[in-house]
Amino acid sequence: MTPDQLRADGWTVREIGGFVGHVGPFWRHVGPHGTRYGFVADERHENMLGVVQGGMLMTFADRALGLEAWGVMGGRPSVTIQCNTQFISSATIGAFVTIAPRVVRAMRSLIFMEGTMFSGDAVVAHVQGTWKLVGPRPVKFQTAQGDAP
Repeated sequence: MTPDQLRADGWTVREIGGFVGHVGPFWRHVGPHGTRYGFVADERHENMLGVVQGGMLMTFADRALGLEAWGVMGGRPSVTIQCNTQFISSATIGAFVTIAPRVVRAMRSLIFMEGTMFSGDAVVAHVQGTWKLVGPRPVKFQTAQGDAP
């Protein structure tokens, strides 16, 4: 998918600096069935077998579930304290890979999340993790729209 096609389908780009800036951009779509995140797999993400590197899929899942954890907690920052990935199949270069994060349980300082990653209709991986709230929202990450980073 091209950026123009994604925008036409209601996706917004989530350009973020730091480490993730090297492997993104990541995209976000909010619809009647919740929030989904996605990325277009390109040659930067390719492993020696010619498919998307597992570490890229794990990075994407960590960021998508983490962003959703921040949003669910009103923009309060959280950090990953545990993240498990069960790979089911591979994603090909050129594919649009998506995940729909789901809060399993939100407590006072912990958020339990899960999500299933897809490439088209094919399940690529299932991810489960725990995020810890670490304090008030830092000014550095506030946006003009007031949404979570």
